[in-house]
Amino acid sequence: MRFCFLVEEQYRNDGMPLDVVRQLRAWGHRVDVLRPGGSLLDLGELIRDGAHDAWVLKTVSGGPGLGLLEAAAGAGLTTINDARAIRGVRDKARAAVLAELAGLPVPATWAAARTEDLARIPVDRYPLVVKPADGSSGRAVHRVDAPEQLTALEQCPGSEGLLLAQPYVPNAGVDLKVYCAGGELFGTERTSPLARGGGPVRERPVALSPEVAAIATAVGEVYGLDLYGVDVLLGPDGPVVVDVNDFPSFRQVPDAVAKVSRAVLRLALNGSSWPSALPGAVRIPDQVGAV
Repeated sequence: MRFCFLVEEQYRNDGMPLDVVRQLRAWGHRVDVLRPGGSLLDLGELIRDGAHDAWVLKTVSGGPGLGLLEAAAGAGLTTINDARAIRGVRDKARAAVLAELAGLPVPATWAAARTEDLARIPVDRYPLVVKPADGSSGRAVHRVDAPEQLTALEQCPGSEGLLLAQPYVPNAGVDLKVYCAGGELFGTERTSPLARGGGPVRERPVALSPEVAAIATAVGEVYGLDLYGVDVLLGPDGPVVVDVNDFPSFRQVPDAVAKVSRAVLRLALNGSSWPSALPGAVRIPDQVGAV
C-alpha cells in the first residue's frame, strides 16, 4: 500500500508518527512524508494524482496540514483520522459542546476571550483549570485557585484567543490517559502536573476498568475518531473526561509502534470505524452516566 503522512514541523523529530512510517516501510509499504509547514507542495497535483491509499496527519492545532487533509477527504480519498473528526476535537470549545450534548461525563465549561470575563465565574466553582481553546499537548494549561490569580495568566504564553475554564476535578493526583488504536484500548497513568505538592511525573501502563473503557469507546463514537487519546480523572463522582486528542503519542503503550501501524493498515483497507456517524451525532449508553 502507499501512504501519505502529513507531519508538521513541530513533530519532524518525534518518535510518533515517524516510527510508524519506518515500520510501514519495513513491512514493504511505500510511505511519502510531506511537511506542510516546511516545504513547497503542489496541492493540485497531490490531490489529482490520487496515488495514495490513505492520508495520515500529525499536526498542531491551527497547523496547515489539516486543511490539506480536508481537501484530500473532499476529493474522496481515505484519511486517518477522518478529517471531520479531527476538526471536532481540535476546537476544544466545540469539543466540549459535543461532549455535553452526547452525555459524556465532562466538567462544566465556560469560554471567554478575556481573563476579566472569566472572573465572573462563581467563587464556589474554584479551583479552575484554564486552557486555550486551540491548545494541544498540555501546553498553557493552568490551575487557578482564586479569582485574583486570573490576571497573572495574561502574561503567560498561550493566553491569546479564546480561553476555556472548567472546575478542577478533585482526584488522587494521578491523570489517566486512555489510548485507542483502531478500536483497541490501552491505559496509562501519570502523576498529574496540576497536583499540589507532587513529586516528579511518573508514567506506567495500567488496566482499565469496564466503566472507563466504555467511556473511552464512546468518545471515539461521539467524535468519529479511530486513533485518539482521552484524558480521564477519577473524581469523587466517577470518571470525568477532561480532554480528547487525535493521533496522540501512545507513550507507555507496550509495542505501540506495531500496534498503531497495524491500526493504520486496517483503517486504510476498511475505512473509519464510524463511516456514517457525524461527530456528535450519537449518544453514549445510559450506564456510562454523566457528571
